[in-house]
Amino acid sequence: MKNFKEKADLIWRVADLLRGDYKQSDYGKVILPMTVLRRLDSVLAPTKSKVLAYLPKIDTLKESAKDIALNKIASFNFHNRSNYDFEKLIAAPNDVAVNLRNYINGFSSSAREIIEYFNFDDQIDRMDDPKADILFRVVKSFQEIDLADMDSMEMGYVFEELIRKFAEQSNETAGEHFTPREVIKLMVNLLFNEDRAILTQEGIVKTLYDPACGTGGMLSVAEAYLKDFNPKAELKVFGQEINPESYAICKADMLIKGQNPANIKFGNTFTVDGLSEEKFDYMLSNPPFGVDWKKAEKIISTEAANKGYAGRFGAGLPRINDGSLLFLQHMISKMRPNSTRIAIVFNGSPLFTGAAESGESNIRKWIIENDWLEAVIALPDQLFYNTGISTYIWIVTNHKNAERKGKIQLINATGVKDEELVKAGKLDLNRFWRKMDRSLGNKRKYIIENGQEKGIGFITRLYGDFVENEFCKIYPNAFFGYWRVTVEQPLLENGQVVTDRSGNPKPDASLRDYENIPFLQKDAQGKLIPQTIEAYFDKEVKPHLPSAWIDHSKTKIGYEINFTKYFYEFKPLRPLTEIKAEILALEETILEAEKTILA
Repeated sequence: MKNFKEKADLIWRVADLLRGDYKQSDYGKVILPMTVLRRLDSVLAPTKSKVLAYLPKIDTLKESAKDIALNKIASFNFHNRSNYDFEKLIAAPNDVAVNLRNYINGFSSSAREIIEYFNFDDQIDRMDDPKADILFRVVKSFQEIDLADMDSMEMGYVFEELIRKFAEQSNETAGEHFTPREVIKLMVNLLFNEDRAILTQEGIVKTLYDPACGTGGMLSVAEAYLKDFNPKAELKVFGQEINPESYAICKADMLIKGQNPANIKFGNTFTVDGLSEEKFDYMLSNPPFGVDWKKAEKIISTEAANKGYAGRFGAGLPRINDGSLLFLQHMISKMRPNSTRIAIVFNGSPLFTGAAESGESNIRKWIIENDWLEAVIALPDQLFYNTGISTYIWIVTNHKNAERKGKIQLINATGVKDEELVKAGKLDLNRFWRKMDRSLGNKRKYIIENGQEKGIGFITRLYGDFVENEFCKIYPNAFFGYWRVTVEQPLLENGQVVTDRSGNPKPDASLRDYENIPFLQKDAQGKLIPQTIEAYFDKEVKPHLPSAWIDHSKTKIGYEINFTKYFYEFKPLRPLTEIKAEILALEETILEAEKTILA
């Protein structure tokens, strides 16, 4: 990106004018809508005079017909028919408030609706108040910033940088609003990789959806990727967003790029699904990590109880403090028959949280037994702005190719092993990530984007090759399933087994234990084969507890993906002589340092 940081810094400096009249946490209420207005003004500037010249010719038409005609003249899906632009606004300092409102009202309805979501009219009054008297200076400062020379991708970076700064000022969570672009690019590569042959077709039209679309970053990156890959392909994008400012920014971006802004819906995806009748070819999302769903609990629980699998949440409900798997169930409900691919970012919790037959486990069971989970990719830590924890991309699809059917691919792209090799001098550079020159919040690493031997290309190749190696494991679906059995032992009184009326031994609750028995076991050659509860029990439990039995009425089925365990490599302890030598060398260094200081 050539100049997005420079533009973001220029815009950020305008916030200095708000000091004293606004709390820092409220700066975004002015800066974000003004940035949107200036961006719209900049892209319309080349055709504004033509729009005004054509306006008298269509004076008798209905408003809807006028919009269509003027949009065509403006060369966008929107226009502005007022006599004002930013140049003319600053020409009348004493009338800037009334003229700014006139300018905003001159936008076509689709653009005007975007500004309304910022509640900007209140801010005009506040800045125009004689006690503040900063409206003209704010408008003039934005007039001096040219946003016409930026493409949509760069403008997206600008908005995200501003939102990150405002979130820092107000102690909010910046990462709830957007995802690092290199992570999105990796997700898009993985999402489209298996469909490359389809996507090369001339005139192909596909749809893409993000249920937590923020400012539209995922939608923009996916659209740009497909355009670069096949200029004659069309990707229609859809989304929903709960934050009004992010929603407005996303719609503005859709307007400018020629997408249909009506495809972006406002509101809580769980409580009011704005695209309830739609199905999609592709879906991307980075839902908030570990955010509770208490506010939507009644609606979600009612839908799950009344509709079951005919609704969105029939497979199960996760614990109330993390709605991540609700997003995935919602997305799965929008899959087209045998033709949809999903990429979603999670933290580690959805992989293994929840015991057998808990909500989380039942959701995993439903996904895996339907053969929808294609791959899980572990990412480097410290990639995201709001958290340094480990994250994972899940690839979910209802049309796996033949070699992937019945299997799940795990890719370890954390770069931990590479970092050990770099430190040991056995590798020049980490193939998965680089350190950032300067941290952005919790983001201290980034995934590089060039070539097939490192970064995004390397990870995509690991995925596409579908071959086991040090970074890739491939397991059958059943590998992740297990039975949770209840092991009972007899109750003893005076050394005698206590029995019920039928003569069966009564269990001793204090000795009750549980065992997780995997569906599969390794044979003598290391091949995974099915096993039975009875065979496992006789081999692993009976030799130690000959009077124990299983209460089969309490047996439960669970699924979990213990990612770290599958890539664990035993490292032998270092020899004591080596450790001792290091300690002695360190002591010698300290003594020499002390002599230098005291000399």
